[in-house]
Amino acid sequence: MSEPTGAARRRGPFKVGDQVQLTDPKGRHYTFTLEEGKSFHTHKGAFPHDELIGAPEGSVVRTTGNVAYLALRPLLPDYVLSMPRGAAVVYPKDAGQILAMADIFPGARVVEAGVGSGSLSSFLLRAIGDDGMLHSYERRADFAEIATQNVERYFGGPHPAWTLTVGDLQDNLSDTDVDRVILDMLAPWECLEAVSKALVPGGILCAYVATTTQMARTVEAIREHGTFNEPSAWETMVRTWHVEGLAVRPDHRMIGHTGFLLTARRLADGVEPPLRRRRPAKGAYGEDYTGPGKDQAAAPKGSSAERG
Repeated sequence: MSEPTGAARRRGPFKVGDQVQLTDPKGRHYTFTLEEGKSFHTHKGAFPHDELIGAPEGSVVRTTGNVAYLALRPLLPDYVLSMPRGAAVVYPKDAGQILAMADIFPGARVVEAGVGSGSLSSFLLRAIGDDGMLHSYERRADFAEIATQNVERYFGGPHPAWTLTVGDLQDNLSDTDVDRVILDMLAPWECLEAVSKALVPGGILCAYVATTTQMARTVEAIREHGTFNEPSAWETMVRTWHVEGLAVRPDHRMIGHTGFLLTARRLADGVEPPLRRRRPAKGAYGEDYTGPGKDQAAAPKGSSAERG
């Protein structure tokens, strides 16, 4: 049985072509690709690549300045933060939430819109495996080229489950029986009709947006479209901790807001979403608002809409 794409690059002794991440005594990272006959240079001296080729992962090398560096293969979260960028990358904390909350499984058929630099594509491909399908759409050819290079550098070549199309998703989407759709774009509400036709009943739509106005408009558009259940929206923040002896405290810096995530599930054809049984907060909808939720917002006190 052959190994999954990229698996051979994640274990065993270092080989020519492997990505190596060095960590210096201050915890700073340096990433490079192993090549025969080359040397790695820092302001603290240099050492030959050949010293690492054939060595086990987790080795320590010393430069000509006698500074020790720990050598490991970069984890995917490390790799995406150091990869060349065309657009901003999806941070590991958000990619992890997408994999979990959008329930990305081995063999899944996934559509992605907004490839950027290929960060999320790499996470998705590793999750679905060689037997899955990831069809990514990117409007900008320059971003698509950078993403392709980054993904292929990580997996050691083209991934058999990946197809990348340059163009708008709503104009080019022809995939059917799709399990999951991930939208990382400015106006995901514009793609709901195309996404609804592509998703299987029970399939998940996941959108990643930067601002509260984008989040609100996307949620209301999903409600109004009528082919999805009530969407959920959230953001995540990550705070590391300093742990040394009795000095145990949160670090002064944290990864705060990067974006908002929301998910909704495709209903069966011909099914109307159940009526929302929650009364909006006073003032949530202005007098001139005519979109979804207006009827409940205007429901008199003590009505069935409020009592539910």
